Amino acid sequence: MQPGQMAYDRAITVFSPDGRLFQVEYARVAVTRGNTTAGLKFKNGIVLMADKKISSRLVETSSIEKIFQIDEHIGCATSGLVADARVLVDYARLVAQINKVTYSEKISVDMLVKKICDYKQNYTQYGGVRPFGTALLVAGVDDLGVHLFETDPSGALVSYKAGSIGAGRNTVMELFEEKYKDAMGMDEAILLGLEALQKSSEEKMDAKTIEVSVIVEGEKFRRLTEQEIQSYIGRLAGAS
Repeated sequence: MQPGQMAYDRAITVFSPDGRLFQVEYARVAVTRGNTTAGLKFKNGIVLMADKKISSRLVETSSIEKIFQIDEHIGCATSGLVADARVLVDYARLVAQINKVTYSEKISVDMLVKKICDYKQNYTQYGGVRPFGTALLVAGVDDLGVHLFETDPSGALVSYKAGSIGAGRNTVMELFEEKYKDAMGMDEAILLGLEALQKSSEEKMDAKTIEVSVIVEGEKFRRLTEQEIQSYIGRLAGAS
């Protein structure tokens, strides 16, 4: 046990003397061990992508899902414990549908993200529960524009122009800091995202192990096909 830590990591409701909640910090570590995901805004929409990290050639890659559709104008990419992420996605879908039935309009992206974060924060306050060991990159397009939010296990949220979560976050963010431009085109954003995932991974990029989804203003959430992803990977290889 580390000095000063004592038994403060045994309960979620107990702060350590230096003001830390160790269980929340451990949940953040679970996120950093997850797959690398990225999101980028472009001129009239947003792209989400995730590296599935396939551990065996025997795995059916289509059975592994890292990007989820929440509503026709909102999607999210996850990193960390996938089972925890699925529970949060189900909750987010329910919130979105309740808003649609109650007010006859689509929920705004920031309102949905705040609801998700309130739900996550609840699990940092009570004994007998543990924090969600997952982070979400929530992306969407609404009447207020294009949005990309990163949430973490504590219930905190931050809005980004381009963001990343997971094991390769630092590498991806370094490349985004260097090369991201405001109002870039969709193709340019996808190629930059794939380049970042490639840089953060030690393995050769394969269309079967990459998920890419886009949301464009005036259009619905759409997943790119394997052939489309392979085409972008080919263009990236040709440009390098």
